[in-house]
Amino acid sequence: MISPITLDALRVLEAIERKKSFAGAADELFRVPSAISYTISKLEDDLAIALFDRSKRKAELTPVGQMIVEQGRLILNATNELTHMAKQSANGWELELRICIDSILPFNPLYSLIASFQQEFPWIDIRLTEEVFGGTWDALISGRCDLMLGAEGDSSGNEFTAHGIGSIEFIFAVSASHPLCNEQKPITDAMIKKYPSIVVADSSRDLPARSVGLLDGQVRITVPTIEKKIEAHCQGIGVGYLPIHRITSELTAKKLVALPLKEHENRHHDLYIAWGKNNKGKALAWFVQQLKKMDTSELYRVD
Repeated sequence: MISPITLDALRVLEAIERKKSFAGAADELFRVPSAISYTISKLEDDLAIALFDRSKRKAELTPVGQMIVEQGRLILNATNELTHMAKQSANGWELELRICIDSILPFNPLYSLIASFQQEFPWIDIRLTEEVFGGTWDALISGRCDLMLGAEGDSSGNEFTAHGIGSIEFIFAVSASHPLCNEQKPITDAMIKKYPSIVVADSSRDLPARSVGLLDGQVRITVPTIEKKIEAHCQGIGVGYLPIHRITSELTAKKLVALPLKEHENRHHDLYIAWGKNNKGKALAWFVQQLKKMDTSELYRVD
């Protein structure tokens, strides 16, 4: 059934309610008063419902008429938003931008960028996801995200563009109460293998999962994110490498202690942002431009 409540009728009703008169609505909508009256009369006839109480000196909306106006405003606003989104999409703006960030990076710097973006482009949805290790490349390659931040290694190939965002340092750190703190320094692999290694699960769905920092025969405790790995280290239930930019407060507070190793040195990993070469979306371009301009140390800042 085709509803007699058209967008035009809703506009007329909404204008009458806001201007408090048929004449005021006619002026706003650039119509003669008779056209406004005809629209309302026809709608009332089609619905077999009185929208205005005409027993009073000044026509007032009935409860049903008021309900239609209130719900109609929602429809009119949604229609206007849909029209705007259609025009923006035709001009190259995405309706949604999907950003994947590796758990090695904090979210706060990205939140600041999103806040700035929303001030200029509030109609575009942003979807954030968190991945681990190869999961970031996996998300981009499989099409689950448009932009990824914090992946290790330039695995871009010919389909993607990658841009370096600096290098992070990993140190071997344990709880200040861990038995390894009482061992003779530097710490050997034989000492380390006595204790479980805390590892973060690779979130890849299609690419081969991987892990780093494991010794042969060492028991492992697997956690979902870097944050959980840091918590596990602080609790003293295991050992391993941690990104130094994520544990500065724990080191300062003596919750964690960095230990020198005999067989290994501190590790450095280069990180990248990456996106599809064929993706010409303007929202994507905005974020890429802003990320390129940022001091890379800002991306590692933990507030």
